[in-house]
Amino acid sequence: MDLVGVVVTALWAMGPAYVPNNAAVLAGGGRPIDGGRTMGGSRLLGDGKTWRGTAAGTVAGTALALAMNELAPTVGDVLGYSLPRFPLLAGVGLALGAMLGDIGASFLKRRSGRERGAAFPGLDQLDFVVGALLLALVVAPGWFLATFTRPVLVAILVVTPLLHVVTNGIAYLLGLKNEPW
Repeated sequence: MDLVGVVVTALWAMGPAYVPNNAAVLAGGGRPIDGGRTMGGSRLLGDGKTWRGTAAGTVAGTALALAMNELAPTVGDVLGYSLPRFPLLAGVGLALGAMLGDIGASFLKRRSGRERGAAFPGLDQLDFVVGALLLALVVAPGWFLATFTRPVLVAILVVTPLLHVVTNGIAYLLGLKNEPW
């Protein structure tokens, strides 16, 4: 597969993982997952990680995977590439895994003394990727290994931080986020 095909496959395969955190921001609010509990004097996660946001993000990512299944043949023909389809478990794994990766990063941020919204370069850009890939591997291993080849994984690790910076900057400019990272 050529470089463009690798990048197209990477972006397509990660679509259900790219959407959940944005959906969580839009649907956020409600009861915090940590219930206000603390550890070592700081919140476990903080008010930004809510049950509603996590559920909305997971549903949005899973719904996107199912919609992408319907679009794959047409989009693939237009682009000239065979695009992967998502078994239900893969879609759920990518979406929920992205949310869990972000929640895990929040926990690490609190343990390192960072406040909600504080930058943590590297972790901020790849936390959801690691979570999504790990959970997808666990729940849909055959699909994962067929889809996420070494070149596709490298493309994800290169392209995702760039996309993260751009999309968060746009959300900040639109007033959807309090910080541009």
